[in-house]
Amino acid sequence: MLKDQLKAAGVRLTPQRLAIVDVLEGNTEHPSAEALFRAVKKRYPTMSFATVYNTLEALKKADCVRELKIDSTRRRFDPNTVPHHHLFCCSCGKIVDIHVEYRLDLPRAISAAFEVAGNHVEFFGNCRRCSDQGVRAARQPGSGHAVIEHN
Repeated sequence: MLKDQLKAAGVRLTPQRLAIVDVLEGNTEHPSAEALFRAVKKRYPTMSFATVYNTLEALKKADCVRELKIDSTRRRFDPNTVPHHHLFCCSCGKIVDIHVEYRLDLPRAISAAFEVAGNHVEFFGNCRRCSDQGVRAARQPGSGHAVIEHN
């Protein structure tokens, strides 16, 4: 549980932080800081965005969440810190966890110069809903941005 991990890391558990943790606990949506802020602000109208951001930073430091930079429009957060990969819909922004191990062999020249501790594979495409709606997204190589085309 995230609360136990935070306690063990010595992070002070304020009611606002606990509300953020409650929204994150078991959340598979990979919410952005903005989405967390909107969800928690309903319960704590005086909460600032800085509180959400600072809590996310504390959670990252305590290894309770992973920050995903898969979405070029915003940072997203994953409370599932077990190693896994992600599939990103370039049209609607949906992110899906992939719990399959992929063995990637690096070229010898690179693997000789590094001790690899792990990997994270990101797949990009369209979810079924966006495909069925005729929305086609193609990532521009190297740009991190998606181009959306409607058929």
